Amino acid sequence: MEPTPEIILRNSRLSHALANAAERVPLANGVVVEGVLKRVVGLTLEAVGCQAQIGSRCRVVNADGGMVEAEVVGFSGDRTFLMPTGEMTGLLPNARVIPMARVPRIPVGDGLLGRVLDGEGEPLDSLGRLNCERRTISNAPINPLSRAPITEPLDVGVRAINALLTVGRGQRLGLFAGTGVGKSTLLGMMTRYTKADIIVVGLVGERGREVRDFIDHALGPEALARAVVVATPSDRSPLMRVRGAWLATSIAEGFRDQGKHVLLLMDSLSRFAQAQREIGLAVGEPPTTRGYPPSAFAQLPRLVERTGNGLEGGGSITAFYTVLAEGDDQNDPIADAARGILDGHIVLSRAIADAGIYPAIDIEASISRVANDVTVIEHQKQVRQFKQLFSAYQRNRDLINIGAYQRGADARIDAAIALWPRVEAFLRQGVLEPADYAASRQALNALFTEG
Repeated sequence: MEPTPEIILRNSRLSHALANAAERVPLANGVVVEGVLKRVVGLTLEAVGCQAQIGSRCRVVNADGGMVEAEVVGFSGDRTFLMPTGEMTGLLPNARVIPMARVPRIPVGDGLLGRVLDGEGEPLDSLGRLNCERRTISNAPINPLSRAPITEPLDVGVRAINALLTVGRGQRLGLFAGTGVGKSTLLGMMTRYTKADIIVVGLVGERGREVRDFIDHALGPEALARAVVVATPSDRSPLMRVRGAWLATSIAEGFRDQGKHVLLLMDSLSRFAQAQREIGLAVGEPPTTRGYPPSAFAQLPRLVERTGNGLEGGGSITAFYTVLAEGDDQNDPIADAARGILDGHIVLSRAIADAGIYPAIDIEASISRVANDVTVIEHQKQVRQFKQLFSAYQRNRDLINIGAYQRGADARIDAAIALWPRVEAFLRQGVLEPADYAASRQALNALFTEG
């Protein structure tokens, strides 16, 4: 039995490198060191004899003379571990492995607007070739002391979020939800109504049907005209799903570098972590919490920290990352890790959805960590008052519904019962009913000052 290899995992900053050209990598003496394929284990190819750096690409010659492209994800001794970007059909033992040159480039510019791309930055739609340049974008993280502070609210067009969970321009938030509670619908509303120059949508690991539905219905032609969609469905390789998340982030960075205010919607952060789990386990990384290897947790802050405000006087990326709560478990390891690295979280509740209130935002469990920095004192007092009334009613809902609560026993509960019909009306919002920031504030104020 072979000893467990000491694996050097790929650098996450190279995981989303894209290129136009593919050339053989020459060594100093002008000779390309090719290798041979020795083993295929699950999603991993093991080659010997080739020299290629982590994050670079190789091409493996298959039985019919075609090429299977793969990325170097690790090595141990004389063995190089590669992961294919597509299908492995036709591979044979001792197949040639040819290192290729890859220049890290991504498509940038207004020619991306209205387009749907795959994880490599190639068009998935039927609109022809991309009419934009490709250029290298610096992967160096921004000095945290050089970032512009979050000082102004961002209008997302959703009354409950604008008034009670106010979002700051440049903030990073998580949208925590189980299945079937209106997550995609809420994303579509924010996509259409958010006051942003550019919208970048990353659909990572979604079902193929959901990609088309999101573009046609949740996004719509008007929002698509100022949006870029990067789609890597669940049937793509884990490497391509990870690349899709990095590509969407890099495209958003490109627009931010132009001084524009970008809205980035990533659906979902959980499937990004699951794809990284598949990669880590395939190259022999030890599983830790619920089967996730350490690299899955290490990648999350690296991805998230790329967004946010840029330098003083520059653009911004306001990012929403959906986090899937499997079985409505808010203590899922990825959900728990995401709460610690994001600037707030919005929780969608199945119980609220079952009550017919959409968007089904659980005000008690949700928080925006920058709300106090972008709102006035009076607004903050009204938010606290609303949450107290909401919490009082929810905690005594069963007693109220069966008539066991006697009015006069608690003044706060009495006030919550009296205002509850108006509270429900405030939280309920139709998909085609935008509520701007000013109107949302006015509605919250009216809740306590009228009647």
